[in-house]
Amino acid sequence: MGGVQGTDTTTEAADRSTQSLLDFVQALQESLEALAASEGQLVATAILLGVLVFSVVVVPALLARLRTLAVSQLGSGWLTRLAAYTPTSFRGVLLRTAQLAVLLLVVLSFLVVWDLVDVAGTLRPYVESDDPTLLRTLQTALLVTVAFVLSDQLQRTIDRLSLALDDFTEHQEEILLRLGQVTIFVTAGASILAIWGINIGGLLVGAGFLGIVVGFAARQTLGSLIAGFVLMFSRPFTIGDWVVVGDEEGIVTDITIFNTRLENFDGEFVVMPNDLVSEQAITNRSQKGLLRLTLDVGIDYDADVDTAMETAEDAMARVDDIIDSPPPQVVPKSFGDSAIVLELRFWIDHPTPPRKWRAISAVVREIKTAFDREDIAIPFPQRTLETRGDGAVDDPVRSVSADAED
Repeated sequence: MGGVQGTDTTTEAADRSTQSLLDFVQALQESLEALAASEGQLVATAILLGVLVFSVVVVPALLARLRTLAVSQLGSGWLTRLAAYTPTSFRGVLLRTAQLAVLLLVVLSFLVVWDLVDVAGTLRPYVESDDPTLLRTLQTALLVTVAFVLSDQLQRTIDRLSLALDDFTEHQEEILLRLGQVTIFVTAGASILAIWGINIGGLLVGAGFLGIVVGFAARQTLGSLIAGFVLMFSRPFTIGDWVVVGDEEGIVTDITIFNTRLENFDGEFVVMPNDLVSEQAITNRSQKGLLRLTLDVGIDYDADVDTAMETAEDAMARVDDIIDSPPPQVVPKSFGDSAIVLELRFWIDHPTPPRKWRAISAVVREIKTAFDREDIAIPFPQRTLETRGDGAVDDPVRSVSADAED
């Protein structure tokens, strides 16, 4: 009983509202007809045009001027806080809705003044009948407006989030925005279909079967799509990073939802499907901003190891491309066939292939110059030949085989 009474009360309130609207239109029409009869149609038309210009042009300009005066006189602090809690798109919708209402009212008034249509008589059948078309149309317009306002606010929120987070990429921003917009408009569309009494159950069943068919037909493409979302949110690399993916090495130039594009060091572009990228080991040489490089150099067995290590460290410290922290290091690595092998360790920042090879070339030149200055020999491969009866004979042999080099 309570539910029935509530429904009856709502219906009565709606009937009263529609009757009030009809009475307002009737009174306005009678006033306009009286104005046209007393002052003439041209005078009434001029008055209507003046009202239109005043509401559409003058009122917004006056509001903007008043806001400027309020800011200059009262300060912008409270206005700024008020604007922060009032969506710009919502303010724009209110202004445009008011202007559209005035424009519609002036047009209807113009039709009444020139006896082109009986507005009250035209609206009466729609208002007094039980046909819910008018109400459904208004609800649809309201839902579309709310959907656009929410979409605009979502974009503004994501923009603020992108400014607040340094590691929030443009790709993540685009994906989040598109997913949010799809969610908003799909929800609004489903609500509109429900308002108009369209059964969406059949549509959902058909979409489910269609999704199954498309999934089987394009499972590789869908795999790349899903892998693209995973890569964009997990962010093992970003555009501009120097990465090694499987057998491919290069600079990331583009990341889409379907593939990743690399430029290798031969100037060639390699396009890799995202599902293939996600299945392989990924080495990111740029993520930490530092890259450690190693280089082996051999010193003669007669040389002092500590002196050679100190000389090598000083030489590497003079290379501009090498950073000071962490400092360069020299570690005795092994006993080679012809030399004691020292491992040179040094770091470069903002690693790129040109910086890597420039640093290695500079280190080789500096080490060679410093060792020559200190009379530290870098021996070439040699063998010691021994005989059973006559003792040992040193016979240096230059080896051209790469297997004999340290």
